[in-house]
Amino acid sequence: MISQTSMTKHSWTPYLWSVYVTKLFAALCHQTLKSGLKKKFQCVFEGIAKAGSPALLNQIYTELYITEGGTGEVNQEHEVRQIETASRSTDRPETAIRREDIFKVPSGSDQPIRTVMTMGVAGIGKTLLTQKFTLDWAEDKVHQNIQFIFSFNFRELNLLKEKKFSLVELIHHFFTETKGISNFEQFQVLFIFDGLDESRLPLDFNNKEILTDATESSSVDVLLTNLIRGKLLPSALLWITTRPAAANQIPAECVGMVTEVRGFNDPQKEEYFRKRFRDEAQANVIISNIKTSRSLHIMCHIPVFCWITATVLEDVLKPQNGKKLPKTLTEMYIHFVEVQAKVKKVKYDGGSETDPHWSPESRKMIESLGKLAFDQLQKGNLIFYESDLTECGIDIRAASVYSGVFTQIFREERGLYQDKVFCFVHLSVQEFLAALHVHISFVKHGVNLLEDKHNSLNWSSLFKHPKQQHLHQIAVDKALESPNGHLDLFLRFLLGLSVQTNQTLLRGLLTQTGSSSHANQKTIQYIKDKISDNQSVEKSINLFHCLNELNDRSLDAHQWLVATYLENYLKQPQILTFV
Repeated sequence: MISQTSMTKHSWTPYLWSVYVTKLFAALCHQTLKSGLKKKFQCVFEGIAKAGSPALLNQIYTELYITEGGTGEVNQEHEVRQIETASRSTDRPETAIRREDIFKVPSGSDQPIRTVMTMGVAGIGKTLLTQKFTLDWAEDKVHQNIQFIFSFNFRELNLLKEKKFSLVELIHHFFTETKGISNFEQFQVLFIFDGLDESRLPLDFNNKEILTDATESSSVDVLLTNLIRGKLLPSALLWITTRPAAANQIPAECVGMVTEVRGFNDPQKEEYFRKRFRDEAQANVIISNIKTSRSLHIMCHIPVFCWITATVLEDVLKPQNGKKLPKTLTEMYIHFVEVQAKVKKVKYDGGSETDPHWSPESRKMIESLGKLAFDQLQKGNLIFYESDLTECGIDIRAASVYSGVFTQIFREERGLYQDKVFCFVHLSVQEFLAALHVHISFVKHGVNLLEDKHNSLNWSSLFKHPKQQHLHQIAVDKALESPNGHLDLFLRFLLGLSVQTNQTLLRGLLTQTGSSSHANQKTIQYIKDKISDNQSVEKSINLFHCLNELNDRSLDAHQWLVATYLENYLKQPQILTFV
């Protein structure tokens, strides 16, 4: 920096003075931005924002297992199926990568990386990863060669869909600390775009509209496509996070490296529960219980599911409750919803923990959220705006109440200008509530929501009292017809809800029951017949999981899979590790 002791202002040329003032102002903006980011990211709420007490991110953050060098190809499979596949594929070569090395040039390459795409299923920790990276930078721990980090999420960018900005204006819109800087080309800038899968912007990379001037206004989608293609601010670094199903929105030639967040490995799962439960004996009971259920153990690769599990088991293990530890996914999620009803009763209604949890108001709330979950699941939406809620018949004021009461289930966020965005805490919670809605609609009203509405010949028209096995058979068929398994988990929940012991757990929420051992035996036989039809390995495995949710273990999965897929088994014996 030029010293004023050796050169007075009057001896400087206008150009030198302009450079000096610009650098001085940029340094001030740099520090102000860091201070703002530290305040924003140093405290987090586990599970979901604004629920419970905040914790320091640096204290609770557990390192995630991140791998380098994925193909970058889209994966349309249901995310639980992806987790299960990954848990079986122990022999594929992987290169682990540290968080701070995300933009490090791979060995053997001399080409710098401009754009990194990080993939991972919902709840795996992608957002927290970017927040920890940003916090480390703001605290001067890493990447001090970067002058500015601008972190955007698509939930807020969606709200600007109809507006026009220049890139500089967009930065100023979200980061007011930088107002006054109109040229970012002289700085090393990192843009983080979190949640590509939640984008409702029409990112059209075939659009020939070229934008190279960062001060020229255009729609937000055109700004982003030109930024990603390197036409706009080519010196910038980009980090994009997404669920795998949306990865193909970005052309492969625009991505320098693909990484994948794999969540917790087995030692990290244990570490999480031992941190959460300081009593060693209690922690041992919980870890042992999770290991006895393959489906629960697999799901614990996902940090959010670990949090759901911990929330449930913390309540179940209270001596006064006298409850059994859940062994299936359906049991786990029933307990999770019940815990939230209990919190509402005690915290908001002034009741005690021994009072009945389900009031008429709570039942109405859960039923409304179930309808929203089902309607939006059919559309493939994980986040909802006011218009989505209106379409589902939910009043926006009621939605705000739901998010304030059932804080651990349903979440309300506010954009920069207080625009409301809603979502469920995790895709699996949405799938459970969607299944619950279908189950309740059938039991209470005799309505099969899975039937094709345009089909004039349906089960309801043939039977005065529709039979539950018909609902289940339609659900099984729809799940098997799905090319990507997007109904796999929904099916497990729907079948699990028909089990009498689970309906007993839901007593108070369900005023009527719809299960019978005879009906379930017919469903079990139907599933076994489908297994005998030689489905793919993945579909067969999910059908075995369905039998597990129905508490039927009469078919030996190992024996059947070995007999059916002997050739594959000899090549990949790990395909049988799901049970």
